[in-house]
Amino acid sequence: MKLHEYQAKDVFRKYGIPVPNGQLISSSDQTSRASQAIQGPPWVIKAQIHAGGRGKAGGVKLVHNPYEAVTAVESMLGKKIVTRQTGAEGVTVNQVLIEEGLDIERELYLSMVVDRAAMMPSMIFSQAGGMDIEEVAARTPQRIFKERVDPASGWMPYNGRNLVYRLDPLPSPNAVKGLLSVMDGVCRLFSALDCSLVEINPLIITRDGRVVALDAKMTIDDNALFRQKDMLVLDDPREKDPLEQMAEKYNLNYIRLDGNIGAMVNGAGLAMATMDVIKMAGAEPANFLDVGGGANEEMITKGFEIILKDRRVKAILINIFGGILRCDVLARGVVAAAAKTSIRVPLIVRLEGTNVDEGREILRNSDLKFLVAKDLSEAADIVAGQVS
Repeated sequence: MKLHEYQAKDVFRKYGIPVPNGQLISSSDQTSRASQAIQGPPWVIKAQIHAGGRGKAGGVKLVHNPYEAVTAVESMLGKKIVTRQTGAEGVTVNQVLIEEGLDIERELYLSMVVDRAAMMPSMIFSQAGGMDIEEVAARTPQRIFKERVDPASGWMPYNGRNLVYRLDPLPSPNAVKGLLSVMDGVCRLFSALDCSLVEINPLIITRDGRVVALDAKMTIDDNALFRQKDMLVLDDPREKDPLEQMAEKYNLNYIRLDGNIGAMVNGAGLAMATMDVIKMAGAEPANFLDVGGGANEEMITKGFEIILKDRRVKAILINIFGGILRCDVLARGVVAAAAKTSIRVPLIVRLEGTNVDEGREILRNSDLKFLVAKDLSEAADIVAGQVS
């Protein structure tokens, strides 16, 4: 679950991480009052969306008088912002954050993630703040420093010093102290709130030596939301794809992608392999949909309906290995969904495993028109041929 910048900054304050003074507004009429309550000029107007790259897309603007502030807010609210992370469809801006402008001397990057290879949290720190960190990692990896955090001991003072004292030139003693404090706060909230990502880009040092989180990004592990009730109320459904919301309701693992081949698979590994072979065959997957090993007929029906609601889908590939999920259960679900929604695209089915003959018989006796593939490679080739 992603948090908006203003929500993440509210969390930062609770953990002693300094952030700029600001106010959230959802109407241009609120701009003047907000700018009067915040020290300035200048002020910074920021669109609140769940995507990075806002600055390049016009979602972050520096203004120097109240008129400019109102104009900037009006140019964002209700408009769509398109970034590399939103895709071509973009995201509608429903609210903006107005913050005080700060006198920046230095921009840094700080984040904490789960290092899957090391199986422990890692803090990432860089002198290249305010930049796309993926681009920095690709071009100048030597500018990125990492410090792994042993879960047994937690964040220790030496962990912070290992990162801060690699800066060149070294900041003032007050700034060093501020950086160490921010790192400690990030680590504490990362663990306490079951985060999968905490990112500050940029983390700035002002000309008077203060360390301030100018931006804030937080993602909480969905699997831990049952024990993060206070965080769950911060979820903004307006930022989610409607089909992903529908899938969430039925406990389906669905992610909408940019292609035109709908896929229904049981098992995350098989789903990723299926997307790989679709791409290898020269096509593009429209979704990641893992119905899981314990899916019932209703879940299968809903999953199929979700795929069919995506107007970009030109063909559907069903790839099921019947282990826990039996092939006959899958087949009945597909037939039930087809009875509710007319299928106007080619349907390719690859079934193997438990009750596979029964599953194929159910499909054969239905009114569905479908193609049967003997293996995954053939299934992908058939799908690619249908949309080429």
